[in-house]
Order: sequence, then C-alpha cells, then structure tokens
Amino acid sequence: MSKTTPGTLMLSKLGIAFELHPYDYDPDAPRVGLQAAEALGVDPSQTFKTLMAEVDGKPVCVVVPSDCEVSMKKMAAAFHGKSGNMMKVPDAERLTGYKVGGISPFGQRKTTPTVIDETAQLFDVVYINAGQRGLLLSITPDDAARSLNAPFVDLTA
Repeated sequence: MSKTTPGTLMLSKLGIAFELHPYDYDPDAPRVGLQAAEALGVDPSQTFKTLMAEVDGKPVCVVVPSDCEVSMKKMAAAFHGKSGNMMKVPDAERLTGYKVGGISPFGQRKTTPTVIDETAQLFDVVYINAGQRGLLLSITPDDAARSLNAPFVDLTA
C-alpha cells in the first residue's frame, strides 16, 4: 500500500500536519466508515466519511461522521440550493480520481465546493480518508477546513 496519495501530497504541499493510519479494508463491510473506525479503535463519531453529492445538479463534497446520515435538506441549504442527492458511483470516481471506499476530500482531481459537519469541532483531531481504501489520516478540524476552504455546518439528519 502506498502512503502517498493526491490528498497527502496536497496537505504536505500546504504544510499541514497529519498522521497516516493504515487499516485492513473490508470491501464487504456494510458501512466502510464504521468498519474503518472499528479497525483503528477510534470512535465512529470522530471518523468522518467523504460523500460526493449534487445540489441542484452541481457536484459538492460533504464530510460527515461515519455513524451519521446526511440530511439532503440541510446539505442543499449549506450550498444555497433547493435539492440534493447522492452522486452516482462512476461519476464520483471520475470527478475525484479516487475509488469509492477511498474517496478523500483532499487532492481531488476536480475541486468541488466542500462542507464539513460541525461536530468535527468537538474533537482535537478527526480521521478522514487519505485517498485510498484502507488508509485514513488524522488532522485537526481547523486544518481540514482551512485546506479545503470548507465551512463547518450542521449536515446530519
């Protein structure tokens, strides 16, 4: 497994500190984020999943706790839109350059507007996918938000 991804390269280039946390990825896990949290012995609410979605037909990225569901209404409001839906897997992979299960908000092929759930601010560090299946990174919520130009908003149902 490579420890270098477009996401880790982006953060390094920005001079942002992070630590890598490899784990055994289970492609059959019903919820990848929860499986990653369990594999690393980390609280699922501190482990954030990266979801690609669309608001009024435009691509967006949302980063939410792995043990929560996104409210489509709150997500649409966060991007000043009317309606939101999850992006189809092939579209998400093409847009980000990552495979589902390894999508990171950092270093995506095409930059998309991003928001982070406000609960990230409850932790000193959060765990977010580093850009490949079986590899998370830990980062302070403020550094994550700054590197992504992403505000903290209420996103969960």
